[in-house]
Amino acid sequence: MIELLRELVEIESPTGDTGELRLRLAEELATLGFVVERDGESLRAERAGDGAPLLMLAHLDTVWARGTLALMPWRIEAGNAYGPGAYDMKGGIVVLLEALRRSASTRALRVVLTADEEIGSPEGRRALATAAEGAAAALVVEPPDGDGHLKTARKGIGRFRFRVTGRPAHSSTPNRGASAIEELARLVLRLHALSEPERGVTLNVGVVGGGTRENVVAAEAFADVDVRVPTVADRDRLDETLRGLGAETKGTELALEGSWTRPPLERTEGSALLFAAARRHGLELGLDLLETSSPGGSDGSLVGALGVPVLDGLGALGGGAHAVDEHVLIASLEPRAELLARLLHDPGL
Repeated sequence: MIELLRELVEIESPTGDTGELRLRLAEELATLGFVVERDGESLRAERAGDGAPLLMLAHLDTVWARGTLALMPWRIEAGNAYGPGAYDMKGGIVVLLEALRRSASTRALRVVLTADEEIGSPEGRRALATAAEGAAAALVVEPPDGDGHLKTARKGIGRFRFRVTGRPAHSSTPNRGASAIEELARLVLRLHALSEPERGVTLNVGVVGGGTRENVVAAEAFADVDVRVPTVADRDRLDETLRGLGAETKGTELALEGSWTRPPLERTEGSALLFAAARRHGLELGLDLLETSSPGGSDGSLVGALGVPVLDGLGALGGGAHAVDEHVLIASLEPRAELLARLLHDPGL
C-alpha cells in the first residue's frame, strides 16, 4: 500500500490534467476483474455480482499544480507519508483498491473516479448521476474527520458573486454620483447578518473589489460570498433571500451570479444503517467509530441528492488537506482497507 501510495502521489494530477492517473488506475481496476470505461474525464468500472451494485466514489484530481512535487516531494517521516494529494485523496484510493483486493463480497460493485471534484464536479456530476442509477448505496473514500470518524451528513455549498452598479462622479461632488462601494459595504454587513452559526448556517464574504481611483465615486463593485447550509430547507430559504436582496443606496443596483455547487447531504435511514454496520465492523477491528457531519461537500453529496444512501469519510487518516504539510497516517491504511472490505461484504442494508 505504501508503494502504491507513493506511485500515485508522484503521478501529479491537478484538476484538468488527470489523464495519466486515470490510465494507471484503469489498469489497477482491470486486474481486479472490473470492466473499465472512460466517461468523459471520469473513470467508471463495473464488476458483476449479486443484487443492486454498491457504488464506491473517489476523485482523481488534486488542488496542486503540476510541478508541486519538486517543492513537496514524497517522504516518510514519523509514521506519516507526505506529498501533494496524499491525503486528499490518493490515500483514499489506495484504501479502496486494497479493500477490493481483500473483500470476500459477491455483490455487484461499481467504482466511479471523477476528475473535477476539487472544483465542484461540474462535469463529473453527469457521470455520478448515471452511476447512481440502481445503486444500493454509495461508499465514499474521502478522508474521515480529524479523529477518524465517519460522515453521514455534509453541508450544502453555494458560491455567489454580487455585482453592484452605481453612477460615477468626481469625488468633490459625490451627490452627483451613486457609490457602488458604499452599497457594497452595506451589503457585506447584510450578508454576514444572515449567518446563523448556532444552526450551522454560515455566509462569508471572502473577496471584494471595485472602483477605479480614489477621487472617483465608484461605478462598480463586487463581493464573492461562500454560503453553507445543513439542510435542503435552509438552502431553499437562503436562495430566496439572496435573490430578493435589493440595493439600499440610492442610484445603485445589485445583480446576483453563481450557484449552489453542492447540495446538502442529509442523514437518512439508509445512511444510518450503513454507519451502524461500519461501527460494528470497526469495533471488531478495534476502531471506536462515531457518526459525524462535515461542513464541506463531496461527490457523495451529489449522489445522496439522488436518493442513494451515503456513508462518507472511509479514506485514510492524516491531515493537511490542501496545505504544504499534507500527509497520510501510514498505520491507518491497513485497518481502513479492512473496514471497507468488510462493508463491501456486509453493508448492513
